[in-house]
Amino acid sequence: MNQLELDCLQNTLDDTTDFKVLSKLLEIYDQKFLADYLNKLPNNNWTRETINRWVKGKASPKLSKIEYDHLTVLLPKPLVTPENYDFKFIDLFAGIGGIRKGFEEQGGLCVFTSEWNKFATRTYKANFACDNSFHTFNEDIRDVTLSTDTSITEQEAYDHINQNIADHDLLLAGFPCQPFSLAGVSKKNSLGVKHGFECDTQGTLFFDVARIIAAKHPAAFVLENVKNLKSHDRGKTFKTIMKTLDELGYWVSDSEYTDTKDPKVINGSNWVPQNRERIILVGFRKDLNIHQGFTLKDLPLPDSTPTLGDILEAEVDDKYILTPKLWEYLFNYAIKHREKGNGFGFGLVGPNDRARTLSARYYKDGSEILIDRGWDFNKPITDPENLLNRPRRLTPLECARLMGFNTPTGNEFKIPVSDTQAYKQFGNSVVAPLFAAIAKQMKPYIMKVRALEESKKVA
Repeated sequence: MNQLELDCLQNTLDDTTDFKVLSKLLEIYDQKFLADYLNKLPNNNWTRETINRWVKGKASPKLSKIEYDHLTVLLPKPLVTPENYDFKFIDLFAGIGGIRKGFEEQGGLCVFTSEWNKFATRTYKANFACDNSFHTFNEDIRDVTLSTDTSITEQEAYDHINQNIADHDLLLAGFPCQPFSLAGVSKKNSLGVKHGFECDTQGTLFFDVARIIAAKHPAAFVLENVKNLKSHDRGKTFKTIMKTLDELGYWVSDSEYTDTKDPKVINGSNWVPQNRERIILVGFRKDLNIHQGFTLKDLPLPDSTPTLGDILEAEVDDKYILTPKLWEYLFNYAIKHREKGNGFGFGLVGPNDRARTLSARYYKDGSEILIDRGWDFNKPITDPENLLNRPRRLTPLECARLMGFNTPTGNEFKIPVSDTQAYKQFGNSVVAPLFAAIAKQMKPYIMKVRALEESKKVA
């Protein structure tokens, strides 16, 4: 091959590499953002249209090395790789990666992610490396479990799962809560159509989790849900879940506790300045006999918890301050319900307070967590000077800190979406350092299985 041919080949390879980086970044950021980002370099004149033409194959611009390096900074670097991992896990109903974060910090390699929300996917991919050489990103988990096709046999479903999900030691899932209808179970059983959990949980997203557990037999799992899962549908939902996990051959930590002191219900306020109770189900395969001594009562707690004041930005844009009209509405709404003896109303908090639970509806009015800017309740709401002290919403950066995705004063977690989407994502997510603590406590038990497998290979 002569020099001209080598140069042509190199140009082709470079063009392919450039486009791969661009394509990966467009899974996270929009075309205008990338054009503006490239224009931060001197003498650049990129436009959204230039990138759009490139994507559509109508142009083939060439990135300089400086531009290429500048863009790759936006891609998250892998924390764990196939060369340095301690155990493998999958991340179902992943959201923006709050559960993954803690397990990756303990040396876990994520080999499969499932998340259907396109905006959450952008944030996830902005913060977690998803190398398709060892990791699969899936949108709708039902495409893998085939749960919407009632003509599929259990074995066909399990075979399909095994083809699409790599082997793993640990399954993580923050699955949505849905009612389980038992109507028609007896009839199905009598016909031999389905049995056990394949019938009891059909039509719910927990069914998909159970199918994957049944097919892959991971050593352990972590399932997360709202505290009210225990009382959902008068306790029937939770009973069905626990029965299913037992049927699948798993021991669930602290399953004997059913009262208000249940260790499975954990408040994130031990890690962040926010009341956020969630139920956590940690399970280990019974046949591995590794679960002895594990209890969430022993979950390691931090020496100190940041205050709300610790996570607040020094300066914020005026757009986060409530408008006079919205503040007046929330103010009068609270008075009206207080007079009726109801507890409804806004949650005004200062630097030493603990916030209410951040919800996915926070973007609407921010009422559950409003930052006090010096409002004087002894003055009328119409007072012009007092109105200057209207409370404000948290910023998305502060939400990331409140959920533990950032350190109290940091901004390391990237937020590539609009404020509205960011509020929804953090409101739907988990307290990340809580799961870091669970990961730390579980790791020695998981590593027992890894050691056992290695000893079998040697033998």
